[in-house]
This record gives sequence, C-alpha cells and structure tokens, in this order.
Amino acid sequence: MGCCGTLFYPLLITLSVALITYNIIISSNAPLKQGFPSSFSSSSSFYDSVIELPRGGSRIRGNNERKRRLFHTAVTASDSVYNTWQCRVMYYWFKKAKASAGPGSEMGGFTRILHNGKPDKYMDEIPTFVAQPLPSGMDQGYVVLNRPWAFVQWLQQTDIKEDYVLMSEPDHIIVKPIPNLVKDGFGAAFPFFYIEPKKYEKVLRKYYPEERGPVTNIDPIGNSPVIVGKEALKKIAPTWMNVSLAMKKDPEADKAFGWVLEMYAYAVSSALHGVSNILHKDFMIQPPWDKEVGDKYIIHYTYGCDFNMKGHLTYGKIGEWRFDKRSYIKSPPPKNLTMPPPGVPQSVVTLVKMVNEATANLPDWGS
Repeated sequence: MGCCGTLFYPLLITLSVALITYNIIISSNAPLKQGFPSSFSSSSSFYDSVIELPRGGSRIRGNNERKRRLFHTAVTASDSVYNTWQCRVMYYWFKKAKASAGPGSEMGGFTRILHNGKPDKYMDEIPTFVAQPLPSGMDQGYVVLNRPWAFVQWLQQTDIKEDYVLMSEPDHIIVKPIPNLVKDGFGAAFPFFYIEPKKYEKVLRKYYPEERGPVTNIDPIGNSPVIVGKEALKKIAPTWMNVSLAMKKDPEADKAFGWVLEMYAYAVSSALHGVSNILHKDFMIQPPWDKEVGDKYIIHYTYGCDFNMKGHLTYGKIGEWRFDKRSYIKSPPPKNLTMPPPGVPQSVVTLVKMVNEATANLPDWGS
C-alpha cells in the first residue's frame, strides 16, 4: 500500500475520534450493542452509547440514605485448569466473607462469567453465566479481550438484582467483607502505579480527544477491582469492548500498553462516560511487595513469591520456597502447600494459609 497505506490507519482513527464529538448518543436508555463486536471503523458505533455526564456520573441515591446498597460480584474466566482452580478458591472465600458479615452485608450475589461458550462441570458449585468467546482470531492471541465482550453479554442477558457491580478476578482472595465503597456517584477502584495516562497522552488522545477534557480525567485504573453502578456499567461495557479491540489493532497503542491494554481501555471508556472513581489504595494488596494484609479487602496474587530459607525475597530467581500461580497452569496446586519459612512477610503467609484452607474444604480437589 506504500505511503498512502501507512497514513490511512492513523487518519481513520483521527477521523473517528472527531466524528464522535459531534455524534454522541444522548439517550440514557440506549440498548447494549447486539451481536458480535465489529471491527473499528469511522462510524460513531465505536463509542456505542457514550453519553454526556458530569464528572462523577449520575447519583443513584442521596447522601443521607442509609439503606444497604448491594453489589453483585462478577468474575470473568475461561474453562482452563488454571482459571478454574483460582475461581473455586475465590468463590470459597467470597462465601465465607459474605457469611461473616451477617445480615447487614452489602455483598450480594456472585457470577462467574465463563467465556468459552459452553458449560463446565463446576456450574453447580459456582453460579455461572456462559458467554460466547470472540470470533476466532479476533483476540489476536490476547485472551483478555474476551473480558469486555463477556461483560457486555452478561449485562445484556441477565436480570441482575443489585444496583452495583464489583468486577473482580479469579486470582483475588477476599480477606474480609467488602462494603460498597461507591460514594456520591463516583465509582470505587484500586489505583495501579503502572497505568499512567499522562505519560501516554499522545496515544490516548486518539481515543479520548482534547474536546473531552484533560487526559487526567482518565483514572489510573483497570476494570478490576472496581465497584460501579450497574446502569453506568451497561453504558461503559460496549465502549470498553470496542476501545479494547481498536487499541489492539492500533500498532502504536498495542506497543505502548502491552499486556495492560485492556486496563487502559476500561479507564478510557469510564472517562468517556463521565464516570470517575474514588481511588482506594486499601482495596487490595499484591504480595510479596505489600507485606501486611492490614485493613485491606483483597489479596491479589498476580506476582510470584520466591524466598530463600532465611525468608529473604529472591524475586527474578526461583526461590528455595515459592508460591507462584503460574506453577499450576496444567494442574491445580496440591492440598496442604508447604508454609513459607520464618521471616517471609505476613501477606504471603496469609495467602498460603487461605489457599490451603480452601483446597482442604473444596470437594474433589485435584481430581
């Protein structure tokens, strides 16, 4: 295609962003997009039902109302062994946390959104909605792109009783009952240090044009953990899906954002809908870097924990003692994992204890 071909795609993106500023769909009751997500084009459907809201979104309840604000916890997953054992552990601790909170808990229902298109043998153990995966090849090997598409289907096809949704992940362990952290119309989210909208302003302006406001309107978040109003999420999800697909097809965005591309896409989509978030650093911890559980609500075990027998971290080198979820891709972890040696941070000790308790009590573990 030569020079013209090289210039065409960036021009197409620029034109699309310009069009959307003049073609915003203002109906707050616009339906979610039907069918499979389309490829990125110059039409306003890329932003799918983006509406103008004041920063902070629309308030659902007044400040003085004390009634419980229930939220539904939703986790997307495939049917891989790796995702499945994490979901089983996650749901075990969800149930314990909810039960321990008593009748005043704001933790409502739970759904595993299974995006492989067919039921598995854990449908009776874990409340599950079966979503269809993206068409073959559309995720370009980046399986996380199925997450926003799965949420679109779940929100479209399910009668969710609660007014709010907590988006969580299989590798989250709930340490204690989570209250509804949403306040005054703002969502509630964990801030990630590696989500840096200001640093990538040039790239992000393709998707969040200057007419929408400063790039700092984009919060340093992913889609999880996030608590957001259900009706707001119904608007955000189709946009999140289409922005994710567009970014993946954009070589500049794909190179800039890498494995956190879908997180940037959610942050952009939330900002496009005027839904900003209260950033809760205490929402979760990530061992081994965070050493104490303290008053946090979630343990996110995304990082490997490698230590020598003196309790010193050997990150980047396989430790004499280790716990890394990636060690259990093809089979679940065995029951009664060896506890870490003295000197290892309390957060890691707690993590292993909680995994061990779950595997000891879940039926047919490892079968």
